Formats: sequence, structure tokens, C-alpha cells
Amino acid sequence: MTSPSGDYTATLPRKRMGSAVLFRDAGGRILLVEPVYKDDWELPGGVVESDESPYDAAVRELTEELGLSVSPGRLLVVDWVPPHPGRTEGVMFVYDGGVLDPALAAAIHLPAEELRGWAWSTPEEAQRRLCALLARRAAAALRAANTGDTSYLENGNRIV
Repeated sequence: MTSPSGDYTATLPRKRMGSAVLFRDAGGRILLVEPVYKDDWELPGGVVESDESPYDAAVRELTEELGLSVSPGRLLVVDWVPPHPGRTEGVMFVYDGGVLDPALAAAIHLPAEELRGWAWSTPEEAQRRLCALLARRAAAALRAANTGDTSYLENGNRIV
């Protein structure tokens, strides 16, 4: 079966995608943001728009959410998330933001309509602030950043 344009790939299933960036400070804490629209915190990032690469989405989201014009480093984590009630399946990417220079951290400017605040968080604080899935993903990303690996996750659990 083909689409009216003759492009078979246009008929294939589509997946929701998101990109995030893991920033650390000199003490090994990670940067989390607090959305206004939900209770749990998140890594800075968001949805990959139509015809946008996951990497470009990460760069765009850093500008929109933090007011920072930075280029993330290598891919740390790919996480396939199964569907559950109210949400489709998705593929999430986490890139390495490295150790954020204190001057850049001081320049963070949040969009008030989207984010209530941000904070450096120890791994233990991140476990409390993030939902269980994001806590697993952030821990895997931090581990990958520290070891030089890239991890493949399913529902936040390391597979490879």
C-alpha cells in the first residue's frame, strides 16, 4: 500500500520522540527543571517536532527552556517507552551537556509559562524529584556520562 504521494514510508507507524540533556556541576549534581503543568521534575528537554532531528530538538529546547545557546555532546541514552493509558509509545534521547560552567548556570532564564524553577540535584534528590521512569533514565544517563558508554533502555531499564 502506498500513500497518495506514492511514498510507502508515509503509511508506516510513527512514534512519539523526545530529547533531553544531562548537565552536571563540578560536584556531580544534575540539573533538573520544575514544570508548571505537573508535579514531577524533569531533565531539560522536550518533544521532537515534525521533521526535526532529536539532536536539533535538544538544542532548541535548551534555548527555549533555559535561555542557553549550547551544543550538547554525545548521546548517553536511548529509551523506548511502552504505551500506557493516556500516552503512546515513544523513543527518548538523552545527550551529554557536560559540566555546566557556573557563568552559564547563572545566565539560565526560564519561561514562566512553562517552568517554575530549576535546581542542581544529587542523585538521591533526583530520585525524589523525578517520576520513577525519569529517575531510572537520569540515573542511566549519569552512569553513561561517567563511564563513556551509551545505554539502550526500555521503560528506563538498561537492556544494553
